[in-house]
Amino acid sequence: MSYLSPLLTMMVNAVKKSTSNLDRDFSEIERLQSSVRPYQNFVANSYNKVAQNLRIELGKIKPDAAFVEKDVPSVPAVGSCFLVTPIDGLSNFSRGIPLFATTVAYCENGEVKASVVYNRASDELYFAEKGNGSYKEGFRNHERLRVSSNKEEAFALITSQIGYAAPSAEFEKAYGRISKVALQSRTLGAVSVAMACAAAGKADISVSLGNGLNAVVAGLLLVKEAGGYVYNLDAKEIAPAKLEQILVSDNLAAANNNMEALIKKLA
Repeated sequence: MSYLSPLLTMMVNAVKKSTSNLDRDFSEIERLQSSVRPYQNFVANSYNKVAQNLRIELGKIKPDAAFVEKDVPSVPAVGSCFLVTPIDGLSNFSRGIPLFATTVAYCENGEVKASVVYNRASDELYFAEKGNGSYKEGFRNHERLRVSSNKEEAFALITSQIGYAAPSAEFEKAYGRISKVALQSRTLGAVSVAMACAAAGKADISVSLGNGLNAVVAGLLLVKEAGGYVYNLDAKEIAPAKLEQILVSDNLAAANNNMEALIKKLA
């Protein structure tokens, strides 16, 4: 049985309420794919509506907490804030592909306290709170998430998301990192959805190279609270004890606790 604190309960409700327009918008975008009319403005309006709604709803929960929609280089060390991604996987959303999510992570004095990842298209909601575990919402009971127990590198499934622009030296280096270790690799187009898959044991490793921090933070807490490890691929000590020590790099990974040797090949 899961326990939702008052804070996490309000965060879940805020995310659901703020994304209520996405059902209609996504259906409309699916129909627009065969249209000759440009629909980029429609996508931008959908994104902005979710952002505006989140600002209002999260402001009711913690009026003094900063609302951070633009990606930051690290978790703010002082004060409280909500790190928000209105639509992670915006490219998927814009093409009618149902792999996108709205993410919110609550941080306080440099620590990531709670996170929510919600795919409105599939109605799959994941949430985690520091020290209380990671869960997927269910109809009656919430499902406790556990990372996979796979120990075989040859059968490891890796999800990856490269945020560097192509073509560029950064992109080529990032692509090379993945290709040299990934026998089975998937690119989902939304880093938070990929991290949720790792937390639920559907993937063994999830790698984020050059992506914004906001969506990654929410997903990493899911994995860590599901019993997984998180890694800073740019650090000499790639697996420090605290999640916050990871979040100073754009090149991150999350995995079950049997995959460290494979992770080191990515570093």
